[in-house]
Amino acid sequence: MQKIIKTIGAITVFSAAVILLPSCSEQSKEAPKEDNFVVTDSLLKRLEIDTVQGANNQADLNFSAKITANEERMSKVYPMVSGLVQNVPAKLGDRVSKGQLLATMTSAEMAGFDKEAISSSAELRNAQRSVKLTEDMFKSGLASERDLDQAKNDLLVKQAEDKRSKSILSLNGGNKNGTYALKAPISGFIIDKNVTSNMQVRPDNNANLFTIADLSDVWALVNIYESDISKIKEGDEVNISILSYPDKAFKGKISKIYNILDNDSKVMNARVVIDNPGYLLKPGMMATVQIATRNGATLPVVSTDCLIFDNNKYYVLVLDPVKKVRIQEIEIGRKFEDKAYISKGLNAGDRVVASKQLFLYDSLKPQ
Repeated sequence: MQKIIKTIGAITVFSAAVILLPSCSEQSKEAPKEDNFVVTDSLLKRLEIDTVQGANNQADLNFSAKITANEERMSKVYPMVSGLVQNVPAKLGDRVSKGQLLATMTSAEMAGFDKEAISSSAELRNAQRSVKLTEDMFKSGLASERDLDQAKNDLLVKQAEDKRSKSILSLNGGNKNGTYALKAPISGFIIDKNVTSNMQVRPDNNANLFTIADLSDVWALVNIYESDISKIKEGDEVNISILSYPDKAFKGKISKIYNILDNDSKVMNARVVIDNPGYLLKPGMMATVQIATRNGATLPVVSTDCLIFDNNKYYVLVLDPVKKVRIQEIEIGRKFEDKAYISKGLNAGDRVVASKQLFLYDSLKPQ
């Protein structure tokens, strides 16, 4: 009997232990770790916080460009005659005024123009004296009215010939000593020079000796690839940065689009006119042009510096109004340059961590 009672008691104790085991196991389980924590003020001061921007349908495109002289304010200077260059006082890069002497040369052609001018002047004086003499003879009855009309007609011809020869002489920059003077047709800077002293200029020479440009404004010729042609239009505002002046921004607008692609580079050029106070911009400089375009995007945008890529997914750390940081998975609609357009997971106005986010992410993500 006692053996039976002991057996029943052992079974009862075992059963109670079995019943109590699950409850003890449940109590030993830890509560799930919360995936956010409060950021202290001291930590917040050391973190960079970025705000998600609303969709503005605008994207910034960057292109390479080259600074050139404004062709509408530029003059190429050609010699009107052949000859031997004697003196070239103008140097490459010099600033010159309209009418300033650029070069002088001796020329057989100029000698011919000089001769014609001298001859026409002499013939004009003879014609003037002939008219005066014929008028006196007509008054005395020694010459007919026909003789007088003939003398006056000869005078008109000689006047026209004298005017023509002097115009040719002046047009060619010559003077009465047979020297050809090459002068600046406009004020500006000499940006190209192809002449030296003692240089022979031949009659068949078709190269310009000087190029003078007014650099008060310049052009930026922008290289646009085929994939971006549809995004660019005349009137778009641009920001130009130059390596020589990294802290200075230049602004302008696209004034013309050249609707032709270069066969080799496969780029199309667009022209931007830039004001150039102080002549800081020089022809030949390379530039980076940023153009703000409408891209049709309707997604909120955030800096790519805020993104965390882990296990083929993108995440950001969102800072709540109560200064709690949480991990937020996001989906990216598209990325361009340093901006990411978010299709899911963020809204405009959300605040995200933009520095030390990898350290915080490793601390927060479930292990």
